[in-house]
Amino acid sequence: MVVPAHQVPGPVSVQVIGHSVRGRRIVVTRVGDPAAPVRVLVVGSVHGDEGGGVVVARALRAVSPPPGVQLWVVDNLNPDGRAAGTRGNARGVDLNRNFPFRWSPSRAEWNPGRRRLSEPESRAAWRLIERLRPALSIWFHQAAHQVDLSGGDAAIEHRYGHRVGLRVARMRRYPGSATGSQDHAFPGTTAFVVEL
Repeated sequence: MVVPAHQVPGPVSVQVIGHSVRGRRIVVTRVGDPAAPVRVLVVGSVHGDEGGGVVVARALRAVSPPPGVQLWVVDNLNPDGRAAGTRGNARGVDLNRNFPFRWSPSRAEWNPGRRRLSEPESRAAWRLIERLRPALSIWFHQAAHQVDLSGGDAAIEHRYGHRVGLRVARMRRYPGSATGSQDHAFPGTTAFVVEL
């Protein structure tokens, strides 16, 4: 099978960025020129029972990013939840309520953990975000069939939604979310949610 040149991945690097509660590896794959000035992060799955984005993440690892862009892909941030088919990690913590910005100990809806970044999975992701300071981060979820206006550059979010054929709308702002934390900590970057 011959793969068109634009689909042949550039230089690839695989790194273990952490381990889950049960010791499973959390891996990031970098595709493209490591000296490229623009970093893009894609997380295929943060909730163990939402695996649709893993397929997207794996497909992205197989193509070259545009010139000047390095693509960082985490297929699955929650390997324990994925193995169990549960939203939360092995301790039942919703990792997307465990990030720093507006973290709240309220357990009214989903378990946010004992404190912000209490979970090894969310700490691994946050260390990666702090190290990369990605210009753009896309976090895949399911199943609202839309792109969330997550608080970054709305023009980017609208453009993405248009290109993939998903409506764009603002969803509820949850405390301790990964995208809210990045958008707050690193102004000028855009992190947003795609609900498959």
